[in-house]
Amino acid sequence: MFVIAQLSDLHVNGTHRNRARIEAAFDYVNSRADGIDALLVTGDLTDHGSAEEMLEARKLIASPLPTLITIGNHDARPSFNDVFRPGTDPTAPVNEALTIDGVTLLSADSSLPGERRGFLDDQTVAWLDTAMTGAAGHVVVAFHHPPSTLGMPMMDSIMMSDPERLGALVDSHPNVAALVCGHAHSAAVTTFHGRPLCLAPGVASTLNLPFEGSAVINRDQPAGVAFHMLDDDGRLITHYRTIPGT
Repeated sequence: MFVIAQLSDLHVNGTHRNRARIEAAFDYVNSRADGIDALLVTGDLTDHGSAEEMLEARKLIASPLPTLITIGNHDARPSFNDVFRPGTDPTAPVNEALTIDGVTLLSADSSLPGERRGFLDDQTVAWLDTAMTGAAGHVVVAFHHPPSTLGMPMMDSIMMSDPERLGALVDSHPNVAALVCGHAHSAAVTTFHGRPLCLAPGVASTLNLPFEGSAVINRDQPAGVAFHMLDDDGRLITHYRTIPGT
């Protein structure tokens, strides 16, 4: 069984509260690293995308696990590329691939500079197509913005735009076993073009469903992590855990 840990929506902002939640989340994952094959961090690393926040995020995102990181709408490509990928074109989308034990993980940049909604640009779509074609085994695709509505009106208004660009890729590549994302600060599972679509809970906070109260953000809920287990047949099993003490 191939095991992927996923953390999302860290929102580094210089506060002790968020820093403590992030540290606790990574401690929880890292202390169980012997049973985990890879770690995905799916965006909104920072609150404002500043250089200072990104430098702090770089210090906090520390794990012995093979790790793929992408960005969200609260981040900025120039600050991420400067801190995490020095020498890279500051405007280049944050797309990275990793193959472990025959499983290919693709971390794709769904951020749209200057906007809250997401979008997979032509460069990213072409990169995904090439990577999916070249993968010999199962593929798991990670990004920030959900390509499907979630019954959360505010988040549904800033989901991935033109999701059929991604849908066409999924339809043409049967080796795509699952898709995972963040953005909604809510542990959720649905489907997209016949494949599992799993959302990680937020580390910084949880967002309420419409019937949970008038406030959008719920800071009383603990931080969470998703553990995705992929079997040899490409069947995905996802377990969610809350982080003690957060």
